[in-house]
Amino acid sequence: MRVHAVHELIEHRINNATKPFNARGAKVQRCLRCRVATKYCLCQFQPAPFQGFAAILLYSNNEVLKPSNTGRLIADICEDSYAFEWQRTEMPDQLKRLLNDPAYQPILVFPCDYLLESNTVIEPSSVKGMVKIPLFIFLDASWREARRIYRKSAYLHHLPCLSISEKSLSDYIMRKAVNEQQLATCEVASLVLNHAGFTDAADTLQQWFEVIKESYMLTKTQGDKDFTRPKLSAFLNSSNAKDN
Repeated sequence: MRVHAVHELIEHRINNATKPFNARGAKVQRCLRCRVATKYCLCQFQPAPFQGFAAILLYSNNEVLKPSNTGRLIADICEDSYAFEWQRTEMPDQLKRLLNDPAYQPILVFPCDYLLESNTVIEPSSVKGMVKIPLFIFLDASWREARRIYRKSAYLHHLPCLSISEKSLSDYIMRKAVNEQQLATCEVASLVLNHAGFTDAADTLQQWFEVIKESYMLTKTQGDKDFTRPKLSAFLNSSNAKDN
């Protein structure tokens, strides 16, 4: 399995924790990489990463160790990815260097209705033709925390922003189950990548999310379970077809 920045951030948090992680799902023995139960480990099936774009995951403190977090799946499919835990009073040196690196064009992913006037909203179709490498910035947090991160981070207030339209979100949510009305971070990323022209990466990310979700749910006490893991089989068949 390819070890990336999110894995390193999780490992750092675990090694420096002053108390055990006791949130929901803490009793399950999990793989530290794919975060599903060890007996259903998916590390060997991690998809090959894509190039042509980069990603920064800016995590809230509460989100890093959650086994249900999906931001790490973006790093699974993006070869050039970075992860940071957001701090209100400090900006990591590496993050500062990335935002000022002339090779990259930082692009904040955030709803336009909540942006300051200092941010410029760009069309998704303009991304793929950029001379610089698009560097997508995802705020991986609850919606309330994400708005706080944005408000408190002046370095985000002058970046071009890509905002997915309400129609795209509505059309996407309509294809989901009635009780799943909120998009996961990786689903937002999949929409962003698709609209920006990185369609193969978007499709792979969405399929990989379905695989992870399927195996994650096998340890839940409620809900129907299919231990044959049809989503994994479909993903592997799709991957084999592409290789051939």
